[in-house]
Amino acid sequence: MRVEKVSYEQTNFFSKFILDYLSGDHSLTPFYHRSPELSSFKAQLEEKLKQNVNRSALVEALNTQYASLKTSDLVRSHIQLLEKKNTFTVTTGHQLCLFSGPLYFIYKIITTINLSERLKLEHPDCNFVPIYWMASEDHDFEEINHVHLFGSKLSWEQPQQGAVGVIPTDSLTVVLDELKTVLGTSEEAEALFALFSDSYLDNKDLTSATRSLVNSLFSKFGLVVLDAGAVNLKKEAVSLIKKDVLEQSNYPLIKEVNKDLGRAQAFARPINFFYLQEGSRNRIEQEGATYVVLNTDLRFTREELELEIENYPERFSPNVLLRPLFKELLLPNLAMIGGGAEVNYWMQLKSTFAANKITYPILLLRNSALVVNSTQIKKIQKTGFSVMDFFSTEEELHRRFIERNKEGDIGVEDEKRQIELIFDSLAKRVQDSSLQASIFAEKKKQLKSLGKMEQKLRKSEKSKHQNSLNQISKIKGKLFPNNTLQERYDNIIPMYLNYGSSFIDDLKEAFDPFEQKFTLFIDD
Repeated sequence: MRVEKVSYEQTNFFSKFILDYLSGDHSLTPFYHRSPELSSFKAQLEEKLKQNVNRSALVEALNTQYASLKTSDLVRSHIQLLEKKNTFTVTTGHQLCLFSGPLYFIYKIITTINLSERLKLEHPDCNFVPIYWMASEDHDFEEINHVHLFGSKLSWEQPQQGAVGVIPTDSLTVVLDELKTVLGTSEEAEALFALFSDSYLDNKDLTSATRSLVNSLFSKFGLVVLDAGAVNLKKEAVSLIKKDVLEQSNYPLIKEVNKDLGRAQAFARPINFFYLQEGSRNRIEQEGATYVVLNTDLRFTREELELEIENYPERFSPNVLLRPLFKELLLPNLAMIGGGAEVNYWMQLKSTFAANKITYPILLLRNSALVVNSTQIKKIQKTGFSVMDFFSTEEELHRRFIERNKEGDIGVEDEKRQIELIFDSLAKRVQDSSLQASIFAEKKKQLKSLGKMEQKLRKSEKSKHQNSLNQISKIKGKLFPNNTLQERYDNIIPMYLNYGSSFIDDLKEAFDPFEQKFTLFIDD
């Protein structure tokens, strides 16, 4: 595939907030620590060295999680290197989406891998391990239980509630059968089905299945997959949990930043931990002197809750705003790779990191891309537009097409100007204010009539090109489903069927974590 790079601004899909961040706008500098540049990492790793990280606990947890998983020698080596003080991580996190979910999950991971390799070239005396942090404790099953594929939606229906990571995967047999029918019988389809079938049916729950799937795709690059719900890792966070749940000291800090930032992405609460039980994950709230777990009969005094935290830290699950602190507490981490929303809510936390004496990481926007296959390219060429033109709205594309292919001039601007001149001239010739008002009213009426006539002319012209306009709409819908970026909707499956496993290699070669450009993959 041919690769082109364009600015994020040209796509019209990135917020002013993110564009300001990437351009180094000074209004945002109080909300992050170091700029997302290669030159920032020397000072970052020197600072991170000063933070005490229990590397032994981390390696112990990873060795346990990888005990029965066949992986690459590079992954095994990376896990053991984490024991060494000159080893650092770069991390991305994501939900346990069915069949890997939207494409941007893949893009996140490749950005993370490429960053770790780039840092190794820049700092050869150090080691850098790419980490995928699994959001195994999230409980919004509806967000992860489906995949959009060839105009349809495959969904996994099952009744269990609570943390999604412990959901058994044996009920996926029906969905896999449906997937097999959709995939077809090509060599790529057979390989892909085997990958999904082995990952989900040979593992007992969604956490181990997702680890297996991601490992199969990325272990050759040394990516390490971490489930931070391990008991020994939660023990490292006891002080962090107490400070948030019992003292509620993070809440005022986040609230103050939200007021200054003016772009709060995540909602802050006095207590930012959930209580985990089998089949449930519920918020903790304080009611007077009592702490209650919502939607349950559980109630604690302060002393009882403190003992609960000390004895069973694994029962306490951070929300979206405390998870970053938990992550940076456990890992010798230098950078967080995420999308625009993630960069936004991490910026709510700089002062909270400082108060908890945890090093704030460098925030890097993940790479983004649009893949345009050869069939789509041929259809685009027939419309007379370019790929970049399709970043415009559907209405704008229709307007431009009609304007370019119209039979004569259908605009009425000249006529409007003539009417304005005529009535303005008449108004100047009379002194009676009521008569002037009548003239201006008639002018307004005539202009309105001309406007309606113009609409009819455009509608008539549009009907002559309806087939072409319908084709433009179909192309737009394929490239930008639901008027969003392809990467936020489509899954890797169609790409794998078209390009095989080399698709991931192509992405890896094209993505540059520091380039700050949107990537077009054009198969022409």
